[in-house]
Amino acid sequence: MRKASVSRKTGETAIDLEFTIDGTGKSTIDTGVGFFNHMLTLMSKHGLFDLNVTCNGDLDVDQHHTVEDIGIALGQAFHEALGNKEGITRYATVTTPMDESLSTISVDISGRSYFVYHVEGLKDKVGDFDTELVGEFFQAFVSNAKINLHINLAYGTNTHHMIESIFKGFGRCLDQATLKNPRIQGVPSTKGSL
Repeated sequence: MRKASVSRKTGETAIDLEFTIDGTGKSTIDTGVGFFNHMLTLMSKHGLFDLNVTCNGDLDVDQHHTVEDIGIALGQAFHEALGNKEGITRYATVTTPMDESLSTISVDISGRSYFVYHVEGLKDKVGDFDTELVGEFFQAFVSNAKINLHINLAYGTNTHHMIESIFKGFGRCLDQATLKNPRIQGVPSTKGSL
């Protein structure tokens, strides 16, 4: 089974995380940030990943370190859980509607980190969640997972729905890109490595 555990402790956060690629969408999330808990739960459910996360962060400062450091830990766990990447589909693109909002997520599990984020029109906050942290989370994930990730929000008017579309689509896209394809022999690269 493709899974990994990461414990990350700094002066700003203490994180314990377990991640399973070939799961059923079960999650237990406790980050101290309610909206972020909701988004990680959606990502796990729609990506069919099993995810357990606990984080004790310096929320008296703000949410930045908690969200970014969970992105780091999840990216590390994803990279480790993938193993040698033999037989994976590698690429995926998913478009996800959420009521009036629509986003498209594209992934290449390339072994190279590159992040494109075209998201405009978010209000500054959803409840007490700082929406600028959405991009920070994904940048941290990409840098540690060593993947290409392109997030394009086509449109939307409700900030909650816009971010929800992105997280659901991200889960679905990662699921498709990590699927094993019996027709793929070895690593899906003409270079012979990812």
